[in-house]
Amino acid sequence: MNDTSDAQPRRGTSEWASRPERSNYATLRLMTWISLRLGRRAGRAVLVLISAYFLLFAPTARRASRDWLGHALGRHPKAIERFRHVFSFASTIHDRIYLVNDRFDLFDIRVHGGELVKAAVAGGQGVFLMGAHLGSFEVMRAIARQQPGMRVAMVMYEENARKINDTLAAINPAARADIIPLGHLDSMLLLKERLDDGALVGVLADRSLGDDPSQPVEFFGEPADFPVGPWRIAAMLKRPVILMVGLYRGGNRYDVHFEELADFSAATRENRAHLIHAAVECYAARLAHYAGQAPYNWFNFFDFWQSARRRAVH
Repeated sequence: MNDTSDAQPRRGTSEWASRPERSNYATLRLMTWISLRLGRRAGRAVLVLISAYFLLFAPTARRASRDWLGHALGRHPKAIERFRHVFSFASTIHDRIYLVNDRFDLFDIRVHGGELVKAAVAGGQGVFLMGAHLGSFEVMRAIARQQPGMRVAMVMYEENARKINDTLAAINPAARADIIPLGHLDSMLLLKERLDDGALVGVLADRSLGDDPSQPVEFFGEPADFPVGPWRIAAMLKRPVILMVGLYRGGNRYDVHFEELADFSAATRENRAHLIHAAVECYAARLAHYAGQAPYNWFNFFDFWQSARRRAVH
């Protein structure tokens, strides 16, 4: 463990935040109609064309996929492997149509470490679920909807919150998510209320916005910047943190993993920085573990190491 006494969080840049989305709601509605009317098999046939289009006409994402798979596989990826990466991403987006419409019967969802979440819900203790753009977080919300008393809220920046609820509404108008938007004066109050009410509060903690403080951590052989903000919030509110990843295994199978990551219940002003630093390192290490197991589930289609590389040059 590195000494954190003089360490200061770094501020990164966010290539992903400045890139316009390639999807639109009309396309989502069309895809939803095809998938629900003609079935999952017909919908997945369309995904082949969508994935091929993405590979041909999204050069930045194509380079990012090649770069990521090179790190994860330890060699230059083949064309079929790059296609598999994009197709896995498209598959999880497509499956969201069925999960949001409560078609859980179509999937083989295997839960590992679920006792951690059940214990938190049974004890009425609100906890943070730290996820990532690795696999599907929607499968977690699907699990919650099948469990009495289990509620999941998502913490997002306001623009992202609007986009995801618009997307969900395009799939199912009744499926708007419980989202806590950041950037408001009452954001922390709303967050604390959800936690005190026993909710599971989900955060995708692998991306930062441009001015967010970040911490450099070794990730697949290179330093990468991980945001510190989610961990500061968890430490300030003195809550436990559970890692959640929902890995897509092909076909209709998902493996959902829960692990204890950190417990900030005893955090103080004196030890908070050290606890946060250790938690970010642990999160990055476990993320690397699961991303190494399922490299085609990594859905950060931008240069994940860019901000750290740029800083090293300067």
